[in-house]
This record gives sequence, structure tokens and C-alpha cells, in this order.
Amino acid sequence: MGRLNGKVAIVTGAGRGIGRATAKLFAAEGAKVAVLSLTPANVEAVVADIEADGGTALGIATDVSDADQIKAAIEQVAATWGGIDILVNNAFDPSVVQSPVIELSVEQLQRNFDTGPIAFLRTMQAAYPHLTASGEGRIINFASLAGVAGLPPYAPYNMAKEAARALTRVAAREWGVDKITVNNVLPVADTWGAKANNIPAPDTPLGRFGSPEEDIAPVVLFLATKDAQFITGYSLTPDGGAIIDAAR
Repeated sequence: MGRLNGKVAIVTGAGRGIGRATAKLFAAEGAKVAVLSLTPANVEAVVADIEADGGTALGIATDVSDADQIKAAIEQVAATWGGIDILVNNAFDPSVVQSPVIELSVEQLQRNFDTGPIAFLRTMQAAYPHLTASGEGRIINFASLAGVAGLPPYAPYNMAKEAARALTRVAAREWGVDKITVNNVLPVADTWGAKANNIPAPDTPLGRFGSPEEDIAPVVLFLATKDAQFITGYSLTPDGGAIIDAAR
């Protein structure tokens, strides 16, 4: 415990699933956590959970496809707590991720980019001065092994997630001099819950999907800590061995 004592972290898409698990773990490890998500009720619930466990949280309902909302959220966090040390870009719009290539519209693709790499870019740019001032800034962006593997019919999602990986690699090279590390996480996880139907069997050597709380959030935590200070520009894959080395 206490691995993030004194740190200020922002987690986007923190209202549910992996984002929620990450925000709660960061708070349990001593960070002050800004919970950003589109749905106010989800934001309030996560903040309440964190505070009930003795942690410190700030909830900000945020549409990450809106540049002004991103800027305002980053400024609010920095003004409230005096800086920013960790940025986790996890949010995306899950409603428009499927389309075969032949049917993919520019409008659908744009929505995936607006809530994916473009949103990542905007949060990174807005947080950059604060991450630089931190002296050990951390950025963790969520990509997907679906993009690495070219999994159909997720053409727009895959394109956006691979663009996020490219952004991560370039930022890692450019911002290393500022003592900011920038890495990707490509998880395979159960984010839909027990009531979901028609979920395919896990195609992993470990024979299961990852748990957001037990398998994915701890990997994000590792990248946010001093233990990962010499890792940057990397895609870390808590995926149960789904792609092994061949596709990395």
C-alpha cells in the first residue's frame, strides 16, 4: 500500500470497468484521483466508493470528444490539487466500434478517433505542463490487441486504437527529456459482467478473461509507479497470453 502517496492522477472512462478498477486501486495506493467519465451518476458512484474506503477523489463528468470539456477538467484538477502526476486515457465510445471495412463510413470512423486518439492527444497536451513539472510524469494509454491482430468486424475501433499506439510511441520519444514516460496497455478483460449474452469463450492460454480489478488495474498501477521509471513507448499486454510474442 502507499505506492502512489502524494501523487495526483486522472483516469478517464473511470465510471465503469477497467477505468473504475484503476481509479479505486490508485486511490487505495494513496493517490488523489480525478474520476472522469461521461455519465454523472457513474462518476458520483465511483467517487463515493473511493471516499467510503478512505481515499480522496474528485468527480468531473466529462465528454472526452469535447476539447473545451477536456481543457476545463484538466485545469480543475490542477487547480484543486496543485499539479498532475499521472494521466490514464481509458475512455472511448463503445457504441460505434463495429463495422466491416467495406461498410465503414468516415463519420463512424471519426467518432472512434474523436473519443480515442484525438481525445488522448488533447488530454496529453493539456496535462503536459503539469506532468513536466512533476518531474516523473506518467501517461498510460489504453489500446487493444484487436487492433494489433486486425480482429474483424472492428475496423473503426482497431484503426483508432492503433493510432493511439502510434501517438504513444512518438510522445514517448519526444517527452522523455521531460521525464515523462508514455506507455500503452492492451488488455483482455471481462468488462461486460455476468448478465451479458453471446460472449465468446476466451481464446487465451490461461483459459479466461482478465478481471479489471485483479488482472488489469495492477498492471496500470505498475506503469504509474517508480518501478516502471525506465519503461516508455511500450505496449504492455495483460492478455492471458492471447498474442504471445508473435504479434507484439
